[in-house]
Amino acid sequence: MELNHQAIETPVRDASTVVLLRDAPSGLEVFLMKRSGLSDVLGGAYVFPGGKLDAADVIDDMPNRLAEGASLAVTAQAAELLKNGNSFPAILAQLGLRLQTQHVQPWARWITPKLASVSTKRFDTRFFIAAVPHHQTAVHDNFETTESVWLAPRAALEEYWSGGIALAPPQIMSLAHLSHHRTVASALAEARSKPPAVIEPEPFDFEGLRTITYPGDLQHSIRERALPGPTRLCYRNKRFEPVNGFEALFLRE
Repeated sequence: MELNHQAIETPVRDASTVVLLRDAPSGLEVFLMKRSGLSDVLGGAYVFPGGKLDAADVIDDMPNRLAEGASLAVTAQAAELLKNGNSFPAILAQLGLRLQTQHVQPWARWITPKLASVSTKRFDTRFFIAAVPHHQTAVHDNFETTESVWLAPRAALEEYWSGGIALAPPQIMSLAHLSHHRTVASALAEARSKPPAVIEPEPFDFEGLRTITYPGDLQHSIRERALPGPTRLCYRNKRFEPVNGFEALFLRE
């Protein structure tokens, strides 16, 4: 994953990500999809389902931010209708669907800084978590995403560390956070217990090394922690990693 060195002057775009979870015999697992290598946003990286919000996708009678997450989660299952130019409300009408947004819990909010490290666009992204129903199967679309896999959060980070998959910093930090939960119920309970954390990474370059700081870091403008795990990631070996090595990803404080 190549490092971006240019400040982004374009407006911040609304986006949402839905982190799909399931209980497996070995514990909680997360659904990850590989972005097409042709994509200009995180091409080749493994991400959670989601995307930017188009104006036509908002549903007027739903709370705006919850509608964003639900919109992007469901439109992923209606790719053909989307490719034909249908808006999200039109897709719901055509498929006879009714959203049950009570099963989608706000998790975090990530806002891309102007000096984004792995993107040339800025997003204000709401992260939601949701349990995948037992009778449903999550799959990639073979268009924007080319592969998909269920992995335990720690296993996904181990794959990243060994060079098997590419991950962007928000996914690294989110997987580190989810690694503290053994079950879907535990993760959902945490999400219900407090407001979503707002995370505005603050990057800086020192002696040619890009470092991203998060709330709670001594160099971040917000001194109160927002997440478990490390408070900074450094770009070394063509990847982002904690200053103190792999196990630092799993610190609780």
